[in-house]
Formats: sequence, structure tokens, C-alpha cells
Amino acid sequence: MSSTYTSARRRGVALFTAACVAIMLTGCGNRMKDLQQYVAQVKARRGGQIAPLPQIKPFETYLYDDMNLRSPFIPQLQNFANSARGINSPGLHPNFNRPHEYLEQFPLDSLKMMGTLTLRGSVYALVRDGDGVVHRVTVGNYMGQNFGKIIKISQAGLVLREIVPDGQGGWVERDTTVQLGG
Repeated sequence: MSSTYTSARRRGVALFTAACVAIMLTGCGNRMKDLQQYVAQVKARRGGQIAPLPQIKPFETYLYDDMNLRSPFIPQLQNFANSARGINSPGLHPNFNRPHEYLEQFPLDSLKMMGTLTLRGSVYALVRDGDGVVHRVTVGNYMGQNFGKIIKISQAGLVLREIVPDGQGGWVERDTTVQLGG
């Protein structure tokens, strides 16, 4: 019984394997006629017109032969170093010899006016520095990094007169406002 059972089992496995192979082979049939027809239709089409390439204009070079003129790539600040030291600088310039005040180390955008205070007839502005410390300043004090001297204090803000380089070796004055809470 065991030899009959084994041979029947082998035949069943062989028959099953043959059936699986037959099913797989039917999937490999040539069913691409519709695809081949489409490819043939596309190849039979007439080619379209290709637009001509745009005309490229040659780049016109410029020869800079004005060698005796100032170079446009070098700033004209030859006197700036001397004027920063106060040497050979006629006209307006900051006083480099005066002692600097504490608030002059901070840029103006980091200083905030917090309010005003009146003591014994004098008006003071309360200014918070970049470290969060509040200072009391009055007209005549300096603050900011451009030699800014306080010239007016009001409820809305304070006005500074700064002395800044003009980019040509000299100095110019400009008024700047630091607004309350600003």
C-alpha cells in the first residue's frame, strides 16, 4: 500500500505541476496586436514643423580705456581714516578726546525710551539699553554709536543730533528720533 500510495502521490504532484506550467504559459501568449497597431499609427504620422532657433546677438564688449579717471569699483574714502582721527579735517567732526558715555556702546535700534521723569524742574528720559538696564539721561548726554547728542526730550520721544561720515572723508550732522516705547 505504501508503494501504490507513493506512486499515486508522485503522479498527482506531476499532474499538478504540469497544470501550473500550462496556466503560466497561456499568460505568455501574443496579445499585443492593439499596441502594435497604435505604434504603427504613430509612426505613420507626418512629422510637424520645428520652429527655428532664435537668433543670438553677439555680446558687445566695452573696453574701459579711461585709466586717468577714478575706478568705479574703489570707494572714494581717501581722507576717511585721517578724519576719523581728527587729523587734517577742516569743518565739522566729532570730538574724539571727550570721555565716552555708557550708552554710546549700544546701537540706537537696541535702545528703547521707556518714559520721562521730571525732578526739581529738570526733564529726564528713561532709556533701556540692550542688556535690559534702565538709564536716566537728559539733554546734553550722548547715546548711540554715531556720536549722538540728546538735544530735545518730549513725552513722545527724544531727538539726537548725530555726526556721521559722509562717505567722502568728511562728516555731516543728522537728527534722529528715538520714540517712546520704540
